Order: sequence, then C-alpha cells, then structure tokens
Amino acid sequence: VSKSATYGDTIKLLLIGDIGVGKSALLHCFKSDFFRDYTGIDFTIENIELDKKRLKLQIWNTGAERFRMKITAYYGITMGILLVYDITDERSFNNIRYWFSAVKICASEGVNITLIGNKCDRVEKREISKEQGQALANEFKVKFLETSAKANISVKEAFFTLA
Repeated sequence: VSKSATYGDTIKLLLIGDIGVGKSALLHCFKSDFFRDYTGIDFTIENIELDKKRLKLQIWNTGAERFRMKITAYYGITMGILLVYDITDERSFNNIRYWFSAVKICASEGVNITLIGNKCDRVEKREISKEQGQALANEFKVKFLETSAKANISVKEAFFTLA
C-alpha cells in the first residue's frame, strides 16, 4: 500500500463508538503510523493505493462532542463504518448494540461495517475476550478485528477492510 499524490475514487468512512475507546488514536495511527494520545482529529483525507487502484479516503471521527447531535447525518453518506469498542471497558462493548442499531436505521443499505475491539495491547486489563467480540460480529454479520493504535496492531487492516 502506498500513498498517492493524485486522487481517485472517494470512499467516505466513519469511526463510531463511545468516547474514550481510541477512535482518534486509531485515526492518527492510520494517518501517521505511530500512536499519539490525541483527542482532536475529527476528519482527515488520506490518499492510498489499494489493489492497484488509487483511492481517496475521507475519514470522519464522530466521537467528538460537537458531532453528537448531528451524527446520524453522516451515516447516510458513508460507505464504510468502523464500530469501535475498548476491550478493557465492558460498557463500551455493551453500547455497541446501540451504535449498531443507529447505523442500521440511518445508514445506506449495504454499508460495509467492521467491528473493532481496540486497545488489544492491554492484555492485563482485558474485560472483553476476542471470542466475545467475534460472537457479536457474527451476530451482526459484520467483519471483526482487534487493534491497538498504541502498538500499531492491525490499524491499517481495519481501515482497508472498508476501502
């Protein structure tokens, strides 16, 4: 995968999940290849080449407070959604059902969804097993990955499952 200077097809992606699950960190790691404890990235454009096709990814992080009231407006224009929970926070995992139902109500039919269990580097604080994450993904009939922005584990793969 290489970054391209010219734009190709535009693919709009959303990161959705509770505040504090690491959406901004995932976005920053994807863009920069390193972790930064950061709570300010709301939107980015990334040019990539995937399978010999040039793509422009427009990625929105809907976790910022100012997006909370308008979040559903983004669902209808997106082609891919990363539903993110923190493997060390059972509440964030349980809230995925809320986020998924909102997506199903508001998103376009056929939108590509991947369930992400983030912070998989924090094994000693794990509250949600990989099997629980996979079972929920199977129930929702979506893809599943565990990631870590801090350790740069499967971050690019998470975004590329949607591209």
